[in-house]
Formats: sequence, C-alpha cells, structure tokens
Amino acid sequence: MKSTKYQEKYMPLLEHIQELKNRLVLTFLIFITLLSLCLFYTKEISSIIQNPALGIKFLQLAPGEYLFVSIKVATYTAIFMTSPFILYQIIKFISPGLTPKENQYVIPTLICSLCLFFIGTVFSYKTLIPITLNFFINYGSDIVEPIWSFDEYFNFISFTIFTTGFCFQLPVVQLILGFTNVITWKRMLDNWKYIAFIATIVSAIITPSTDPITQLFMTTTIITLYISGILILKIVQKSEK
Repeated sequence: MKSTKYQEKYMPLLEHIQELKNRLVLTFLIFITLLSLCLFYTKEISSIIQNPALGIKFLQLAPGEYLFVSIKVATYTAIFMTSPFILYQIIKFISPGLTPKENQYVIPTLICSLCLFFIGTVFSYKTLIPITLNFFINYGSDIVEPIWSFDEYFNFISFTIFTTGFCFQLPVVQLILGFTNVITWKRMLDNWKYIAFIATIVSAIITPSTDPITQLFMTTTIITLYISGILILKIVQKSEK
C-alpha cells in the first residue's frame, strides 16, 4: 500500500490539471480583488508615483488619457502586489514533484529571486529615478518650463522600475548557471571585464539621461550584484564539499 506522501507526489494527470486549475482560479480571484482595491485608490497610488517628480506639472494631452493611465497604474500595481502569492502557488504546485535536494535549491532560489526583484524596485524608486528625474528637471529649466504628460511619465517610471528589478536577478542567474555546471565561479570572476562593459550598456538603456553620474551609479550596482553572485556561489559550493 502506497503512503499518502507517495500518492501526493505521484497523483494522476487529471488531478494535476485540476490542482493547477484551482490554483489559477484562486490566483485570478486574488488579482481581481487587488485590482479593484487599486482602482479605488488610484489617486493615492498616482500621488506616490508622482513623488519623485517634485515641482512638475502634469497634463492630460488627450480626452480620457488620465482614465486609461489610471487603469494601467492599477493593473501594474495589482500584478506587483499579487506576485508573492503567485510565487507561493508555484512553489506549492511544483514542490511535491521535486526531490528533497531539488527542493533545497529550487524553493530558496525562487524566494530569493522575488526578494531581489522587490529590492531592485525599491532601489529604483528611492535612488535611481530621483537622480535621473533631477537631471531632466534641471536641464534647460531656465529656458523651458517642464510640463509632462502623465502617461509618458508613468511609462518611464514603470520601465525603469521593472528593468532595474530584472537586473537585480543577476545573482540568481549566476547561481543557476553555477549549480547546473554551465560555468564555474572562477570563470565568472575571470569574465568580470566583459560584464562591466555589458553593465555600462544596460545602464545607458535603463537610465536614458546623458548624466554620467547616474549611469556610473547603475553600472557600479550591476557589477556589485555580479561580484555578490560569485561570492554566494563560491560559499555555497564550498559548503557542499
């Protein structure tokens, strides 16, 4: 007679599909609930988004522009808020099918990935965006008055926040490559010059200002993440021996 744990791990395909369906429905309901709350508090969320752009006047350049931007703001915020729950559902769905050793690596990696993404978004909002906007606001302010479209401003903010959050996934990518023996930490260390070059290009894309200080700041952050990933991989691999 099979144990309960064995039956859970090796459940029939239809039960897997039903479980996946239940988790998707639950996740969707959570998202809809959060989306409704975000739509209700759109003005407050928009005020938070506008905080880094002190002294800037925002215009509605087309009929209904602010309405559509409000829906976009609420949707992005709801997705952002739902992401921890999505990760939890992913972990609960895949963990029974993994070996104890795989669970030892996969689950912490997913959790670290989400945490690093949130750290990256906070870093972008608190540090990177204010520095970049300060340059944009002050450049030519004695000639032209900065009046921006809120839609374009939100596109800039969301692009910068999400790309920075993805950049903070670099240590996770390094750990995956290291654990799968694609590349060793010593090889990663030898290639730091190439990473520095790539980081400079990525920084120029993420921070679309000509301010060298902002780009240098972001480049240094990416290189620091890369070195941190090497150190973590080195420590983990040595502890296994």
